[in-house]
Amino acid sequence: TYAGARKMVVKVGNMVGIKLRPHDLRRHAATYASRSGVPLEIVSKVILRHADLSTTQRYLGKVSDHEAIRWVESLYG
Repeated sequence: TYAGARKMVVKVGNMVGIKLRPHDLRRHAATYASRSGVPLEIVSKVILRHADLSTTQRYLGKVSDHEAIRWVESLYG
Protein backbone atom coordinates (compact mmCIF):
# COMPACT_ATOMS: atom_id res chain seq x y z
CA THR A 1 0.00 0.00 0.00
CA TYR A 2 0.99 3.63 -0.32
CA ALA A 3 0.94 4.02 3.46
CA GLY A 4 3.33 1.09 3.88
CA ALA A 5 5.68 2.37 1.19
CA ARG A 6 5.61 5.87 2.69
CA LYS A 7 6.43 4.50 6.14
CA MET A 8 9.37 2.54 4.73
CA VAL A 9 10.75 5.54 2.82
CA VAL A 10 10.45 7.81 5.88
CA LYS A 11 12.15 5.17 8.04
CA VAL A 12 15.09 4.82 5.64
CA GLY A 13 15.42 8.60 5.49
CA ASN A 14 15.51 8.76 9.28
CA MET A 15 18.17 6.03 9.36
CA VAL A 16 20.49 8.12 7.21
CA GLY A 17 19.57 11.41 8.84
CA ILE A 18 17.53 13.10 6.12
CA LYS A 19 13.90 14.03 5.68
CA LEU A 20 12.74 11.78 2.86
CA ARG A 21 9.27 11.30 1.41
CA PRO A 22 8.01 9.20 -1.55
CA HIS A 23 7.52 12.37 -3.58
CA ASP A 24 11.25 13.09 -3.20
CA LEU A 25 12.04 9.75 -4.86
CA ARG A 26 9.55 10.47 -7.65
CA ARG A 27 11.10 13.86 -8.32
CA HIS A 28 14.62 12.42 -8.17
CA ALA A 29 13.75 9.70 -10.71
CA ALA A 30 12.29 12.29 -13.07
CA THR A 31 15.25 14.65 -12.65
CA TYR A 32 17.74 11.82 -13.21
CA ALA A 33 15.92 10.69 -16.35
CA SER A 34 15.73 14.23 -17.69
CA ARG A 35 19.41 14.94 -17.05
CA SER A 36 20.32 11.60 -18.64
CA GLY A 37 18.79 12.75 -21.90
CA VAL A 38 15.25 11.36 -21.72
CA PRO A 39 13.00 13.84 -23.55
CA LEU A 40 10.94 16.02 -21.23
CA GLU A 41 7.73 14.84 -22.91
CA ILE A 42 8.54 11.22 -21.97
CA VAL A 43 9.45 12.17 -18.41
CA SER A 44 6.19 14.09 -18.14
CA LYS A 45 3.82 11.53 -19.62
CA VAL A 46 5.45 8.22 -18.70
CA ILE A 47 7.34 8.75 -15.45
CA LEU A 48 5.35 11.52 -13.78
CA ARG A 49 2.04 10.94 -15.57
CA HIS A 50 1.34 14.67 -15.76
CA ALA A 51 -1.57 15.63 -18.00
CA ASP A 52 0.10 18.91 -18.94
CA LEU A 53 3.75 19.33 -19.93
CA SER A 54 3.87 22.75 -18.25
CA THR A 55 3.49 21.04 -14.86
CA THR A 56 6.67 19.06 -15.50
CA GLN A 57 8.48 22.11 -16.88
CA ARG A 58 7.77 23.97 -13.65
CA TYR A 59 9.80 21.38 -11.72
CA LEU A 60 12.36 20.17 -14.24
CA GLY A 61 12.61 23.09 -16.65
CA LYS A 62 15.22 24.91 -14.57
CA VAL A 63 18.77 24.33 -15.76
CA SER A 64 21.79 25.59 -13.85
CA ASP A 65 24.57 27.47 -15.63
CA HIS A 66 26.90 24.53 -14.94
CA GLU A 67 24.45 22.10 -16.58
CA ALA A 68 23.96 24.32 -19.60
CA ILE A 69 27.71 24.63 -20.14
CA ARG A 70 28.16 20.86 -19.77
CA TRP A 71 25.49 20.15 -22.40
CA VAL A 72 26.86 22.71 -24.85
CA GLU A 73 30.37 21.29 -24.42
CA SER A 74 29.08 17.75 -24.97
CA LEU A 75 27.42 18.84 -28.22
CA TYR A 76 30.15 21.08 -29.60
CA GLY A 77 33.13 20.12 -27.42
